[in-house]
Amino acid sequence: MSATASLDATVESLCGDLSSIRAPRGTALNARSWSTEAPLRMLLNNLDREVAEHPEELIVYGGSGKAARNPQALRAIVRSLLTLADDETLLVQSGKPVGVFRTHAGAPRVLIANSLLVPRWATWDEFRRLEALGLTMFGQMTAGSWIYIGTQGILQGTYQTFASAGEKHFGSPDLAGRTILTAGLGGMGGAQPLAATLAGAAILCVEVDPARIRRRLETRYLDEAADSLDDALARVRDAARERRALSVGVLGNAAEVVPELARRGEPFDLVTDQTAAHDPLNGYVPVGQTVDEAAALRASDPDEYVAQARDSIARHVEGMLEYVRSGSYVFDYGNNLRGEAAEAGVEEAFTYPGFVPAYIRPLFCEGIGPFRWAALSGEADDIAAIDRTLLELFPDDQALQRWLKLAPKRVAFQGLPARICWLGYGARARAGLAINELVRSGEVRAPVVIGRDHLDSGSVASPFRETEAMRDGSDAIADWPILNALLNVAAGATWVSVHHGGGVGIGNSIHAGMVVLADGSAEAAERLERVLTTDPGIGVLRHVDAGYEEALAAAERHGLEPPMPPTAGE
Repeated sequence: MSATASLDATVESLCGDLSSIRAPRGTALNARSWSTEAPLRMLLNNLDREVAEHPEELIVYGGSGKAARNPQALRAIVRSLLTLADDETLLVQSGKPVGVFRTHAGAPRVLIANSLLVPRWATWDEFRRLEALGLTMFGQMTAGSWIYIGTQGILQGTYQTFASAGEKHFGSPDLAGRTILTAGLGGMGGAQPLAATLAGAAILCVEVDPARIRRRLETRYLDEAADSLDDALARVRDAARERRALSVGVLGNAAEVVPELARRGEPFDLVTDQTAAHDPLNGYVPVGQTVDEAAALRASDPDEYVAQARDSIARHVEGMLEYVRSGSYVFDYGNNLRGEAAEAGVEEAFTYPGFVPAYIRPLFCEGIGPFRWAALSGEADDIAAIDRTLLELFPDDQALQRWLKLAPKRVAFQGLPARICWLGYGARARAGLAINELVRSGEVRAPVVIGRDHLDSGSVASPFRETEAMRDGSDAIADWPILNALLNVAAGATWVSVHHGGGVGIGNSIHAGMVVLADGSAEAAERLERVLTTDPGIGVLRHVDAGYEEALAAAERHGLEPPMPPTAGE
């Protein structure tokens, strides 16, 4: 067999059947080195049926977030990664490989740009026109940057948010006896039930798609499914009264259920939402339609679909506003539900806050955010070894200690075994070096990739989410994520990405991601220390520049000195 035929056969075996893609496991290389094997495995892992929502359409999560533009582009990316040399860099433009250039061994192996549009043209209508022409794709955040790790990817952040809300409103991160109302059990929202029960709460989760309820039950993210709304309420009320953690899913449309519960005067301590409302065409089902009926309307009349979806979103938010008036603590969980409701004419949509200004910004000021890693070996024991090491490395981080003791018991892996925890400046570099040492010593069987969500302290400009209500008014300044990406390239990340629209939709965000390989080598240790220092470091400085006292204190503590003082108030 010729080399070309052999390569073709390998590509076909890895990604020829979109319904059965699975990342390679073990220590045998398919690519020419681990620095190119790592992005290959993580790309394929994003499309594993255990991980992706609709792998046959290349959709990973978030309504329409894709890993590659089309099957032909996926094959071409895989082919390129299989043959890429250690002094070459692959360029990927919105899910399509467009070039390979000789760079150097310390440069990233892959550079990715997804969904970027000139600002005047940055609308869903223009994006969809270009997408229909085959010129772009929606990369969400970690779908098109090949570091999605299933619902666990947002799990600890959701837990952190619920616990922070408990601390702020009730004086304790323990939510035992407290109730939460939410909707959405998709790729991101599906983390909510488990996050809530880890925090001790009783949570009612509304979901319009019965398949998603079944999936969350199968993966143990959801405890129970109720036959009716009254049944679900009874279970949640009983659990809260007994101070017992419980998650209950109920089939229904949030635009009907949330207003109905508000009308009845059913009390909840916390009210939020994680439907895919950022994309009303693909992510939100209008009232009165089943999932299949919605799909038919979406295909036959997308304009009418969006109009109906926005009307339903407006009803949903009106119900949440009733909860604001009744005294519940209501917050937006970053899916642009408020923005879409405002587009539909709900004038008070933004009278309740987003989760970042409400609960997470003090962590961002410290450079603390979602740090994740995946075992390329495919061995769960490798994750267990890393868990043990980090428990020893950070004995005083009580939130981390609780998380790393609970997660192995409660979190089902999807695709390659992976873990996430929130770590800050200094701690990330220490963790990365410790993981690299585990690979070097052989305690971890194969290299590990370390990355993060794009939702981080210095990597996003998103006025409806991460940068909502910045102290200096810099909500829409998008220089920071671009600087973050450039800095990660300079520091030597293994691959770096810049995206538009993830989380909150086209026109509403710019964000950057990075992944760095721990292969046990001295060179990897140097690279890890650089990347895992500069990446959270720019997050601290971004908040220093906005005038946050917590960030100023963190910068002084860590020796981060901005060349100029903050500009706020000038």
